[in-house]
Amino acid sequence: MTYPKVDLTAPAEQQAAGVSSTPNFPAIEQAVLRYWDADGTFRASVAQRDAGVDGANEFVFYDGPPFANGLPHYGHLLTGYVKDIVPRFQTMRGKKVERRFGWDTHGLPAELEAMRQLGLKTKDEILEMGIDKFNAAARASVLKYTGEWEAYVNRMGRWVDFENDYKTLNATFMESVLWVFKQLYDKGLAYQGFRVLPYCWNDETPLSNHELRMDDDVYQMRQDPAVTVGFRCDSGELEGALFLIWTTTPWTLPSNLAVMVHPDIDYVVVESDVTGSTERYVIAEPRVQAYAKELFGDAKADWSDKVVRRLKGREMFGATYTPPFSYYLGHENSFRVVEADFVTTTDGTGLVHSAGAFGEDDMMVTDREGMAPVIPVGPNGRFTYPVGEYEGMQVFDANPHIIDHLKAATRGEGASGSVSPGTVLLRRETYDHSYPHCWRCRNPLIYMAVSSWFVSVTEFKDKMLANNQQINWVPGNVKDGQFGKWLENARDWSISRNRFWGSPIPIWKSDDPQYPRIDVYGSFAELERDFGRVPTNADGEPDLHRPYIDELTRPNPDDPTGKSTMRRVEDVMDVWFDSGSMPYGQVHYPFENAQWFEHHYPADFIVEYIGQTRGWFYTLHVLASALFDRPAFENVICHGIVLGSDGQKMSKSLRNYPDVNEVFDRDGADAMRWFLMSSSILRGGNLIVSEEGIRGGVRQVMLPLWSSWYFFSLYANAAGYEAKWSTASQNVLDRYLLAKTRDLVTQVTAYLDEYDVASACEATAGFADVLTNWYIRRSRDRFWSVGKDGDNGADTEAFDTLYTVLETLTRVAAPLLPFTAEQVWRGLTGGRSVHLADYPVADDLPADDALVTAMDRVRAVCSTTSSLRKAEGLRVRLPLGGLTVVVPDAAAVQPFADLIADEVNVKKVDLVDLASAAEEDFGLTRRLTVNARAAGPRLGKDVQLAIKGSKSGDWSVADDGTVTSGGLALVEGEYTLETVVAQGESGSTAPAKLPGGGFVVLDTEVTDALRAEGVARDVIRGIQQARRDAALDVSDRISVAIVGDEPVWQAVLEHQGLIMGETLAVQLGAAGGDQVLPGATPMTLSDGLSANVALKKVEPR
Repeated sequence: MTYPKVDLTAPAEQQAAGVSSTPNFPAIEQAVLRYWDADGTFRASVAQRDAGVDGANEFVFYDGPPFANGLPHYGHLLTGYVKDIVPRFQTMRGKKVERRFGWDTHGLPAELEAMRQLGLKTKDEILEMGIDKFNAAARASVLKYTGEWEAYVNRMGRWVDFENDYKTLNATFMESVLWVFKQLYDKGLAYQGFRVLPYCWNDETPLSNHELRMDDDVYQMRQDPAVTVGFRCDSGELEGALFLIWTTTPWTLPSNLAVMVHPDIDYVVVESDVTGSTERYVIAEPRVQAYAKELFGDAKADWSDKVVRRLKGREMFGATYTPPFSYYLGHENSFRVVEADFVTTTDGTGLVHSAGAFGEDDMMVTDREGMAPVIPVGPNGRFTYPVGEYEGMQVFDANPHIIDHLKAATRGEGASGSVSPGTVLLRRETYDHSYPHCWRCRNPLIYMAVSSWFVSVTEFKDKMLANNQQINWVPGNVKDGQFGKWLENARDWSISRNRFWGSPIPIWKSDDPQYPRIDVYGSFAELERDFGRVPTNADGEPDLHRPYIDELTRPNPDDPTGKSTMRRVEDVMDVWFDSGSMPYGQVHYPFENAQWFEHHYPADFIVEYIGQTRGWFYTLHVLASALFDRPAFENVICHGIVLGSDGQKMSKSLRNYPDVNEVFDRDGADAMRWFLMSSSILRGGNLIVSEEGIRGGVRQVMLPLWSSWYFFSLYANAAGYEAKWSTASQNVLDRYLLAKTRDLVTQVTAYLDEYDVASACEATAGFADVLTNWYIRRSRDRFWSVGKDGDNGADTEAFDTLYTVLETLTRVAAPLLPFTAEQVWRGLTGGRSVHLADYPVADDLPADDALVTAMDRVRAVCSTTSSLRKAEGLRVRLPLGGLTVVVPDAAAVQPFADLIADEVNVKKVDLVDLASAAEEDFGLTRRLTVNARAAGPRLGKDVQLAIKGSKSGDWSVADDGTVTSGGLALVEGEYTLETVVAQGESGSTAPAKLPGGGFVVLDTEVTDALRAEGVARDVIRGIQQARRDAALDVSDRISVAIVGDEPVWQAVLEHQGLIMGETLAVQLGAAGGDQVLPGATPMTLSDGLSANVALKKVEPR
């Protein structure tokens, strides 16, 4: 036996079993994995490629580090496959591609897991335990699942270097992070500020604005109380009137400092006595009707006579009022009406209350007006002094109590707390809105002014925008769309976190403000220079984590008294600062590998999901632009989001997605890879995961590839022939397949060079159809034909061609289907690994554009005719009288007329050039149908003219393809144009349009002779199935006996030669009746006919 040369799934003593017709892909993959591990194939693939001078032949790939304190999911799977395909492809193209795996280890994910394991709830409990013990638990938690991750990555067939991985907790990585910060500081791009930021009261730390846009789950629907409150004006012409404000954060009312109005909005003062006493209310005129019920007792009230004054917002500037709560009475320069051009009348009252410390826009206004912020809320989100009644309450929990006090004050009841006299609660309601939540602990955030260290992103935003233009984004619209727009609106980046487990902010400050001094450090050497030592942990190892870094103190050199001390600020870095520093930290730049880095930066390629335009992609870009004024990466794939089978986000509780390991065990990792990589998700769309979709990849590509391999090996073994790589055949089908293979190599190479993985898959799938459903099916007889003396007269050129194509195809598909390609390629060639081979080069294969164009036209004719047969209910094995083919290039197709006739099972094919024929000559006409639903919105009432024209024949098609009906031009999508049999013509023909121009007309009349031949062909199929059921070899001769209905045995006798030739029968007998022959197999025939067949092997003489 010649094939398989190697079978990874069978022990050596079973290698002669041949290639299975029913592959077990998961078992094949497990065998391939064992082989790769034993052989060291991955290491060899990297080692065999030369890096070139200064790394000129290296392809640089950055592997975005995942958090290792949780198990991988479909998102990691999707990204991981792309991370494998591109490096495999580049390696086979001759590049040296290192693939270091990385681990993101710092930040809140690790801290929250450690707190859960330790049973801790607050920061105070962490401090009581000790930062050293807590951080030790955090360190352990981030490495908890590394084993599971490695097993998962290996099982999916992804090649990465785990032995030389990097971790953001490593001292070398962290030293590079410190260097990055110091570079920013020295450039004047890092500063300490006091700003309103998204703040997590549960984790007691601010977040950066870009973190709110990373995850689709950050904004969730939430129901909050909304109140409309009147603040009593206490000066000027409006004295005694109530400024009506609306807010969805009642908890901010105790901190009120101003009322904001738009200078150009029209406001009114209306009188109302609905409460029993006459009051004047100030409200934006467009919003009065929305409050008519509360103001006038009737939601539909005519309030025009209630207006006592109209005024623009600017006329109220400077008017003072009594704040709603008395905690900050006397606060300097506050409680005034001020200008704010962001105030609108889309909701609320047109007047907005401002608590400067709890809103970004609010703080800009209060800072401008010289109002110092007040912050009666602690780091844990609970009220503090002087807000006495609510002290210790979490702000959201305080809302109902605040509203109750406002209600009591409005009614004049005693239990109104510190609500200022004259304050009125006009309306209380609930408000459903999309609200930001912490992306880690999932609690609702607040906005609060905090002290933080910032990167001055706005200072170099123009550089970021310019550098973005140098990046190839896939899909391309992300460059100036989602990412570009984000850059245009970029804000300074808050990088400090009031936490424990992370890279430290390397800043030391004097603890005596009388002798201010700031020192910033960017290396171990600088720390040792000033402190006489480096921070070390309990094991004596250099360690930049807290608390060891905090222990470094020294006298303040600028303090002549010698009493003040330089102490590190307690904050740690935003975990995204670590991620953005990955290019430097992974190689310990600039302390090591400086020359290497200069020649390997920026990266050639990175990939993550679309949300990373606000995450990793963004922070990489920020730091690269700030440090080097260049991009951090040159090519990036931004894929969409994987959804559950119900179209919703994947949920463990809903079980709306198939378990990954179950898929691997049932269908294999290549099936999953193909399903994900061939989808629109790599073009930015989202993808619904379903078991049927995953199995579709098996049917679409994996089984056709395997079936072609099985077919080749089966007949090569039967012929005893060992094929060779050759492109010399002049057989027309061989030349066509070789030229199509050349086109495939050209297309897939170009697609993968452009990082268009989905199109590479699409081209490969299209070629698999050509190979199996055209070439092999049309060439089957060439692989087994009987010579004059009964010997095997197989065509060796067919074997050589199919061998060449399969060997090339497996190399093309190797990055896309690494397991399947490996098994087939090694079985075919006996070589070490397809992944150690070079990627195919198109010039190694012959081109024949004219033949490809003609044969593609032939295939289109056959495909269209087959669809026409199906539509007419005419089975493929039933021969028909003829087919007329009208095409633009009839002369080019003419040599294949017999091939078409055989393929679509007709007795003759007439070819007509489209230029010399008209549809009417063949009894055909075109029918126009106007889609009123599609055309109506554009044409309005005139759509009826177009419909009338289509029915009356008042329509035409211009040379440029423009369709006009009833004098109105239609656009694509507003009509359908189809070819039909003209009224009054014979019903024995069926037409169909051809893609690319032209049409076919099928003769559908079935004569008795045609029907009999059809039965004979049904019998051939039945005998072949019986051969398979009897497990006969393809070369075995047989004797056949058939008993059946009269039309069956008559058809058998009439077409005896055809049947015997097709089934390798040396004897064939047929008789009528319903008796069942011994050992017979019933045959399923058309038209309700029945028969049974008995066969036996005939030994050669």
